[in-house]
Amino acid sequence: MDGYVTCLPLEVDGMNDRLEVASVDHPHCCVSQALKDFGNSSDSEGLELDLISVKDLDEGLKLLKDVKCDILALPAYLLHGKQLQMLEAGCEVIGARTPRRPARILVSEEDLFHQPGFGILLAESPLVRRQLRRYRRNIRVLSPKAYANINSVELPKGNEKDLAIWMEDLRSSGSIDGFVTSREVYTSNHWRTRRHVLGIEPEESHGHRFIPVAYSDLVIFISRRNFPVRLANLISEVEGESSWWVQNHLIGSMDEEMLSKIGLLVRHRQVGAIMREAEQDLDLAMESTFHDPEGDVTDTEVHVEIRIEILSNDGTNTLSMERLVAHSNYQNATVAMLRDWDRMLDIATSELPEQRTRRGKEPAKDAWLNIDD
Repeated sequence: MDGYVTCLPLEVDGMNDRLEVASVDHPHCCVSQALKDFGNSSDSEGLELDLISVKDLDEGLKLLKDVKCDILALPAYLLHGKQLQMLEAGCEVIGARTPRRPARILVSEEDLFHQPGFGILLAESPLVRRQLRRYRRNIRVLSPKAYANINSVELPKGNEKDLAIWMEDLRSSGSIDGFVTSREVYTSNHWRTRRHVLGIEPEESHGHRFIPVAYSDLVIFISRRNFPVRLANLISEVEGESSWWVQNHLIGSMDEEMLSKIGLLVRHRQVGAIMREAEQDLDLAMESTFHDPEGDVTDTEVHVEIRIEILSNDGTNTLSMERLVAHSNYQNATVAMLRDWDRMLDIATSELPEQRTRRGKEPAKDAWLNIDD
């Protein structure tokens, strides 16, 4: 464990606010670098962070259990399906950092909408592959594994960074036209290749919106139960906490296969930004929501925007749901949204049985949304 610093087994140093933080890095989410950037910023004034690098959740929980660190920081998706393990260790999530760069990028000489017809793009994420097919039907979008099988080549051994290097070699040689990865992987490889953001905002992607993969760029903090709230607030952020709470409740019980097909965006929005966007989109209903009859703004509370979507394998059909709720009510709204989402998804993915009508028998029909690969 390089970087381990010995200190008293307390959450705070006697003279200064000092925290021993164990961090788990992932190629798509470099937690240690994010914490170093935070430690060097004015937001961390009066707080000292001693970082310890650990390889996974198990090692981090062991350090917490043995009181050898105060906090474990890791990408949120590494906790998915393992919360029971965390609870058995006497720990809980105490906070989260706001996602900074959740959008994926397309590494290619051309953006998505200027790709040659029948070109080849590679993407690890099932969600991203379906989103690409939704907007470009005349290109081949494959997983790296499918491409390797079709062309009888061997996939590289290693992690997502090694896979991206392999895909960049294919792109450079002209075997493929581009591939999708995270900005974290792109930056860590120091490439100078052109890249194009698959943006969350429509203006970033020719009027189209790419909802990020679940838990994208979301860092959470785990500590022992009854960790001091004052100390948690020094490192945690309110928007990150909202993002974690919503995502954990909406998709926390999904299996890995289903999770990989879900797009989910949770972020805070200021009323002024919402109204400017409504004016640009000529959305009179949204504008009037924050105005009284005299035209004065009556609601200035921060709102939480929640967007969730799932697509058919060919990208033809999309099931999506959006909510924009006051921050003071986002937890109740999330619970109601989950009920509505489950009901919609069940109906959209169910086959229609044979029916008797006045015109005779209507044959059984396939489900409107086929989410299987």
